[in-house]
Amino acid sequence: MTKNWFAALSLLGALTGTAQADMWKVDGAHSMAQFTVRHMMVSNVRGQLAGLSGTVNIDAKDVTKSVVDVAIDVSTLNTQNVDRDKHLKSPDFFDVAKFPKMTFKSTKVESAGDHLKVSGDLTLHGVTKSVVLMVELSPSVKDAFGKQRRGVSATAKFNRKDFGLGWNKALEAGGLAVGEEVSVQLDVELTP
Repeated sequence: MTKNWFAALSLLGALTGTAQADMWKVDGAHSMAQFTVRHMMVSNVRGQLAGLSGTVNIDAKDVTKSVVDVAIDVSTLNTQNVDRDKHLKSPDFFDVAKFPKMTFKSTKVESAGDHLKVSGDLTLHGVTKSVVLMVELSPSVKDAFGKQRRGVSATAKFNRKDFGLGWNKALEAGGLAVGEEVSVQLDVELTP
């Protein structure tokens, strides 16, 4: 109970804290999207995407009026394996040449205990679907150069096939080479 109470106070402080502006920009140099997908039904493959950009408008008086509008450069995809990365960027998966960015635009923001529940339209591979992010928002702090900063951590899960990322290969022993559920972790730093 005490932990939830403290988290709720921290969230309230983050939303009503010392921010000098409601509009925040994504600091691409300090932000990352990571994903996890099941491989061969025996292990997880992890990857990351840099190249995050966009804005987050935090309404401190009414958090439900906050707005998120971000993009990710899909060409920055990196799974630490050059051949796999080439395949993921090919028309079999992301088709980076045709769809170089994915975007997320919020449609609804709700308080959910010590988190925020941010629903929005994720556009990936030319397909737009609703996705829900569970979000933790840090308080605003002043960095060594006097600039305000705050952090956002968010998680989501979605089925990659819903976005037209349907390539797969049946395994001889049964099952598929690539799992359908994608787990996403976003760690974003914001500046005014």
